[in-house]
Amino acid sequence: MRKGAKAAVVGGVFAVMVGGAGYGAYNFVSALSDDGGGSGSADTSTVKSGPPSGDEVKETAGKFFAAWEKGKATEAADYTNFASDAEGLLAAYRDDAHIRDVKITQGTTSGRTVRFSVKATVAYEGKSKPLAYDSELTVVRGETTGKALVDWNPAVVYPKLRKGDTLFTGEAAAPPIKAVDRNGVELTKEKYPSLGPILDALREKYGEKAGGRPGVEFAIRHGQEGEGDTTLLTLAKGRAGTLRTTLSATAQAAAEKAVEKFSESSVVAVKPSTGDVLAVANHRNDGWNAAFLGELAPGSTMKIVSAATLIDDGITTATGPAPCPATATWQSQTFKNLDGMTPNDSATLSESFARSCNTAFVKYADEVKVDSLTKEAQERFGLGRDNWKVGVQSFDGAVPASGGPNTAANMLGQGDVQMSPLNMASVTATAMTGTFRQPVIVPQRLDGRQLATAQGLKASTVQQLRQMMNRTATSGTAANAMSGLSGSIGAKTGSAEVDGQAKSNSWFTGYRNDVAAAAVTQEGGHGGDAAGPIVATVLRAAG
Repeated sequence: MRKGAKAAVVGGVFAVMVGGAGYGAYNFVSALSDDGGGSGSADTSTVKSGPPSGDEVKETAGKFFAAWEKGKATEAADYTNFASDAEGLLAAYRDDAHIRDVKITQGTTSGRTVRFSVKATVAYEGKSKPLAYDSELTVVRGETTGKALVDWNPAVVYPKLRKGDTLFTGEAAAPPIKAVDRNGVELTKEKYPSLGPILDALREKYGEKAGGRPGVEFAIRHGQEGEGDTTLLTLAKGRAGTLRTTLSATAQAAAEKAVEKFSESSVVAVKPSTGDVLAVANHRNDGWNAAFLGELAPGSTMKIVSAATLIDDGITTATGPAPCPATATWQSQTFKNLDGMTPNDSATLSESFARSCNTAFVKYADEVKVDSLTKEAQERFGLGRDNWKVGVQSFDGAVPASGGPNTAANMLGQGDVQMSPLNMASVTATAMTGTFRQPVIVPQRLDGRQLATAQGLKASTVQQLRQMMNRTATSGTAANAMSGLSGSIGAKTGSAEVDGQAKSNSWFTGYRNDVAAAAVTQEGGHGGDAAGPIVATVLRAAG
């Protein structure tokens, strides 16, 4: 299991979560943080405890603001509970971002949270622009010193900052781009907000190839590899080069609208006949591109790969046996189905797939090898080899060869299996065509990069997978979400239970004609509840 992952047995299935908020986040535990402004331990007999008083909140915030205004990074940092981190960013604010004449106005206070506004000037080599924004901070009690301190968070300094980010002003790292869709329609952050981080990454990688000229900008330089700078102010315009993408403005608009209905949601649509990414959208508070980079257990959507494994290894067929008992035990671990599922000892694989019966797949765990699912995922679906070159950074899926109970759990899309919506859209595209075509958001001809390959599926396996996915979409667990969609359709639902979450993650993947899409909604419940409507909306617009 990867470092930082948490595991639990939930409903008889191992669940894995990476990071504190599903994908990982900058977590602040104020009570256990370093106390700024102190030197050594305090006399515990005189250390204050409990939440800071209103007067302490006002005084601490005021002193922090005063030092910040004067550009005294060390002094301001000493009023926080992570002085070393705070000092570095506050110094960069002054020296690297070239921000002058800072004026901070304290606004309303709610409990220990203080809202404030900043007005300043960004000045660089004779060029300047006014800067104005709002932010907030929270005052906490230092554990060892008992002092009232600002709970450090990069977003205090500028709202869009995350851990590892910094601010700078100067010649842009890459020329600006004018990104257009497959038909020449311009794609902007203003019209398609989800594309913000993707357009930044495309600019960083392809700005020069597109033929532009860099300008002078005030921007966020992100700490994560492959993430392009985010421009905040332009002091001197550069020249934008045109970059053609594989996206469809129509599909992108539908994807943006669909995810807005469900928080913490992501969706990707691809064209199975080419591998072109048609749409990518996220609705997340952190603005992260989880659609490409997310690493979550995909739940029963993984049964597409598991069913292919059973068929390709000669264990059963779509019309062959796959009994669905109420429970199934593997390696002393008992697995169950969703509540209300009626057992069926004479079920076929097609029926158990359409009903999303967990125990049917667990019963075959003793007939597959530890690495059977891994080989199927890598060799036929192109997953888990860390060799995709989409055009921007992506996660390529993980299907490790796991022993013990996770041999069975992995087949259910839990255990150690990790996927993104991009991965699952590709799985569906491979299942419906038989050919793995690595997804791309920028045409390969632009830079001649080497795309990932895989052997794909036999025609007989494709025929069986399509039949099972069509049954799921028309009369199985995906029927409600896919209702009303015409043409050639198929789908698979999934729900992944995760330690520490009140509700499972909702997963859904499906196809309509020459479009395949996949979505996830964290804590969205069953697959058809949240992710299903998102995918159906995109398929309806793009398929």
